[in-house]
Amino acid sequence: MTLTEPTLTPPMAPPTVDMAQFFAAHAARASRIEALRPGNKDRLFNGLTAAGITHVTVTFDGAGDSGQIESIGAWAGETAVEFPLTEIEYAALTWGDPEVEMRQLSLEDVVEQLAYDFLSDTHGGWENNDGAWGEFCFDAAARCIHLEFNERLTSSELHTHDF
Repeated sequence: MTLTEPTLTPPMAPPTVDMAQFFAAHAARASRIEALRPGNKDRLFNGLTAAGITHVTVTFDGAGDSGQIESIGAWAGETAVEFPLTEIEYAALTWGDPEVEMRQLSLEDVVEQLAYDFLSDTHGGWENNDGAWGEFCFDAAARCIHLEFNERLTSSELHTHDF
């Protein structure tokens, strides 16, 4: 009998990633992002008010691992208006960079960014599987953001019978 050398490579060594450190870093980053939100909202509401915009509506829809903002509308009372070309500062963190980056974004772009951020924070994965749809209302007068969120669910019921 002849022995042959094995042709399979040995199994990989176990990972050396410290998951506790990873989750702590993620939590710290999320906390820093949350701390930036009040300033971003204040600058947005100040910009909307200065432009005479009373509220903004944002509709979104997603399913099957894909989701997007469908529309963003600006309103002065009951009248639809165009967003002005005004840009405001938006504080953001870039992945892997501890410094806060101040970006100049249009009012409409800040609305879109905040809508995606709030969807991710409150309903992470909203675009997966059956998905979800809904609407945000950015109320400049009340300085608040309201979200109506509709989650799609597939249901199944089992019926068994013995005859």
